[in-house]
Amino acid sequence: MRKLLLLLLPACASATLVHAYPRSDLPSVSFEYKDWQLACDNTRTCRAAGYTADDRRPQATLLLSRAAGPRQALQAQLQLAASQDQTALPGAVEMSIGGKTLGSVRIERRSRTGVLSPAQVTALLPALLGNGAIAWTRDKTSWTISTTGATAVLLKMDEFQGRLDTPGALVRKGSRSEAAVLPALLVPLIHAGPVTQGDAPMRLTPHTRQAIFTALRPTVAGQDCDVVTAPDPQHDRLEVRAFAAGKLLISHRCWSGAYNEGKGYWVADAQPPYDPVLVTNKGSTYAKGSILSTQLGRGVGDCAARATWTWDGRSFAHTSDLTTGMCRGIKAGGAWDLPTLVTKIQRRGK
Repeated sequence: MRKLLLLLLPACASATLVHAYPRSDLPSVSFEYKDWQLACDNTRTCRAAGYTADDRRPQATLLLSRAAGPRQALQAQLQLAASQDQTALPGAVEMSIGGKTLGSVRIERRSRTGVLSPAQVTALLPALLGNGAIAWTRDKTSWTISTTGATAVLLKMDEFQGRLDTPGALVRKGSRSEAAVLPALLVPLIHAGPVTQGDAPMRLTPHTRQAIFTALRPTVAGQDCDVVTAPDPQHDRLEVRAFAAGKLLISHRCWSGAYNEGKGYWVADAQPPYDPVLVTNKGSTYAKGSILSTQLGRGVGDCAARATWTWDGRSFAHTSDLTTGMCRGIKAGGAWDLPTLVTKIQRRGK
């Protein structure tokens, strides 16, 4: 779990593309309190997810999304957990707040999600902030969403987007002009660099293997990569690929846990002394110029953190970072995509 927490702390909708390199100073926020969590990305789009209380069944989750900028509407989606007794989920549920019916929400069977209407969203907000009884019901089954933590998370969303004390604030409304709300930021556009077509590792002589290990060790000082600093010949997983002109991509397991493993990936010169540069120590796979990291929150696989790095001809640019929400058993692989870093990747010939 400690490995996942490291990934959960990483350095859209209405932004325009620009030729820009993703910088470490781009804004983002990841915040969690009680049954609610918040992820705001580098365009200032925010997504807040709330869940059924952990001791209640059946489980459900609610996603509130809002693009940055003045007068942007809040959008809401409901997702129902798969039925434990394998019975089919309903095609629609009736929404109610405090026992008052607010109409139906159509559930798309494959994704098990439904979109709330603007009127339902308007009614939802006071209930979330006032500990209202929110439910979606079909026949004798009701799905509920906890309000515990909602106020803190939505207040943080307002703060990040610069909405505090404006008429459009979700929590702390005021008379400050909507013109003062922070604008959406541009989505960084990354031009993917050329890489070799074959991904197969090179065959290394013992001398070359030892020289590469010697070059790698100084790069992981203070990093979580004990396998490289003290390699066990019985479990040597060093892989070296000639992936770009004059460059090598080196990978080796850095750490492993009960259900996760983190590989180190380095870019190095093709000739000694190699001068390797560490890209990440939590990688999972490499293919066609991209490094992917996938780390599970727990063994059943109902939540995860994912990140990518893409070769741009100079280095591996950090091109995405997200989690899939809390570990609440909603869906295999996680309920939502909650990014803190988004980019647009343009590949050659496209």
